[in-house]
Amino acid sequence: MRTLRTPDERFAGLPDFPYVPRYADVGDGLRMAWVEDGPAAGPPVLLLHGEPSWSFLYRKLIPILVAAGLRAIVPDLIGFGRSDKPAEIGDHSYARHVEWVRRFAFEVLGLRGVTLVGQDWGGLIGLRLVAEHPERFARVVAANTGLPTGAYRMPDVWLRFRDAVRSAPELDIARMVRAGCRTELAPEVLAAYDAPFPDESFKAGPRAMPGLVPTSLDDPASAANRAAWERLGGLDLPFLVAFSDGDPITAGMAPVLRSTMPGAAGVDHPTITGAGHFLQEDAGERLGEAIVAFVAAS
Repeated sequence: MRTLRTPDERFAGLPDFPYVPRYADVGDGLRMAWVEDGPAAGPPVLLLHGEPSWSFLYRKLIPILVAAGLRAIVPDLIGFGRSDKPAEIGDHSYARHVEWVRRFAFEVLGLRGVTLVGQDWGGLIGLRLVAEHPERFARVVAANTGLPTGAYRMPDVWLRFRDAVRSAPELDIARMVRAGCRTELAPEVLAAYDAPFPDESFKAGPRAMPGLVPTSLDDPASAANRAAWERLGGLDLPFLVAFSDGDPITAGMAPVLRSTMPGAAGVDHPTITGAGHFLQEDAGERLGEAIVAFVAAS
């Protein structure tokens, strides 16, 4: 596997993101980056980002979690952020991404009692880990995410997005993030989302991910995701559904998760108003406060 590594100088001067990156080998010759803050013995909160962002997305939440005594752990998915970037689209698969995060969380850090926070692909990967390793988790926060199996048609807006990513001669990462927000992003914030990708050769990860979402029952990941739904339906882990009110891609999953997950019963599920797909950007502080309250209550 040929890999690329973004030069460190690309990440100089990131706004409101002073965290020193750490690195770990997650197999396949790949180095995964992460940042963390908070007491080492505090309850761990694993915050997983999605397409096409990186750990920078969680900068508004980290201080709120830390102030509550939680240990915030925020990795960059392989192909994103400061993590190594397989150079070919075909190097990426759903199963590989699940395995890379599993190795990081359980073999490198040895995490237990984890609160999962997953948005976008962070939920697609994280919910698989919860289903396959429930003994490692204490609770789950699903934020604008889901676990598609291919049994139902994806929203038209997402299908258009997938096709645009496939066909675009140049992939404008900052524009993709901006399109998923309800608030205006400052130029330095948009630059931070572009930082991991010096040129098109670094963007195999963002180009690959839409094509890895199961859209038919014969998709390579469909069987594993169907099995994950069955296992999740038998777990009583406390489960918070914290979706925004402005995400046409994932909105339909919120009632499904609330009604299907046993641990969601009796929980006060917030709707984060005035926020789009990237609710961490639009309302990160409110999402952080909801997570803190959920951890305290459960």
